[in-house]
Amino acid sequence: MDINQLLRKNIQDLKPYSSARDEYTGEAMVFLDANENPFNQPYNRYPDPLQRALKEKIADLKKVDSNTIFLGNGSDEPIDLLIRAFCEPGKDNIVTMNPTYGMYQVAADISGVEIRKVSLTSEFQLDTTALLAATDENTKLIFLCSPNNPTGNSLNKEDMLKIVETFKGLLIVDEAYIDFAPGKSLLPELGSFDNLVVLQTFSKAWGMAGIRLGMAFASVQIIGILNKIKYPYNLNILTQQKALELLDQHEQVIDWVKLLIAERDEMTTELQKLPFVVEVYPSDANFLLVRMYDARGIYEYLVEEGIIVRDRSKVHLCDDSLRITVGSKEENITLLTTLKNLI
Repeated sequence: MDINQLLRKNIQDLKPYSSARDEYTGEAMVFLDANENPFNQPYNRYPDPLQRALKEKIADLKKVDSNTIFLGNGSDEPIDLLIRAFCEPGKDNIVTMNPTYGMYQVAADISGVEIRKVSLTSEFQLDTTALLAATDENTKLIFLCSPNNPTGNSLNKEDMLKIVETFKGLLIVDEAYIDFAPGKSLLPELGSFDNLVVLQTFSKAWGMAGIRLGMAFASVQIIGILNKIKYPYNLNILTQQKALELLDQHEQVIDWVKLLIAERDEMTTELQKLPFVVEVYPSDANFLLVRMYDARGIYEYLVEEGIIVRDRSKVHLCDDSLRITVGSKEENITLLTTLKNLI
C-alpha cells in the first residue's frame, strides 16, 4: 500500500519545523545553538525531540524496531495526529464501533471530520460486515479498541485481521488495556500490514497515567508522517526520564498485573452475589462493566460515601451499567462492603 495516496496533500507538501536538536545530535563540549539558558542543568536543555534512548528501551521490551515507534502525550496525541494527517475536513470520514472510547469522536469533531459508528453485537463483538459496509471511498481510518472501553472485552482477532486485510485505509487498534489480555495483541502482525497502527500506553498496567506517555506502532513510513507533523518537543524531559527509570522495573509491572487480574476475578465473584446486580460482563481489562437495577441511584449513593465509579447507563448497549475500576485490595473491599450495606 502506498500510504501517500491516503495522505492529505497539504501534509505531503509540508516542510516540517527543524529544531536545533534535530539538526545536531550527539555529544559536544559547548551547546550554543538553541538559545538555552546555561544554568539549571539538565532542565535548561531541550529534550530529545525523537526520544531515541526511550524508544530503544521500548523496542527491546516490545520486540520491535525502534523506527516503528512514535511516542506521544498519551495515546490521544497519535489519535489526533492520525486524523489530522489523513482526513480532509468536510470530505473524508472515519468509521468506528459503538460503544467505544470517546476520544475518537472528540478528535474527529475538532478536525471537522465525519465519524460513522457501527454498533457492536449483543456480545460486544464486531459486526465486520456492517462495519466494512459503513466505509466508502472517503473513509481513511477505522478505529477499534481492544480490549474495549467501556465493555472490557477483547475483540475477536480474526475479525480485526479480516478488516485490515480488506480495508483500503488505515486500521488503528487501540490496545490501552492489552497488558491485562496477554496473547491478544495485534502488535506481532505489524510487519505483515502496511496499513496497521497499534496504540498502547503506559497509563494503565504501568501505573504512569500522570506522566502522559502513549505509544503508536506502525510502518516506518507512517511513523515518519507522525514525526513530521508533531510539535517539536512533544515529550518533556521529566516524562522521558521517569519512563526510562520505570522501564527498568518491568518485573514489578508483571506483578501488578497479576494482582489486578486476581482482584478483578474476586470482585466479579463478589459482585455477582449482590441481589441488585444483573450481570458482570467478562473483562480483559482492569475494570468491570456491571449491569444493575437502579444504576444511577447506586452511583449517587457511592458518591455520597466517597467512592467514585463511572456511570455508563446512557452509553449505547450499556443501559443501567456502572464501570468499576479494579483498585487495591483495600479499595475493593471498601467498595464491596459499601454495596453490601444496601442489602
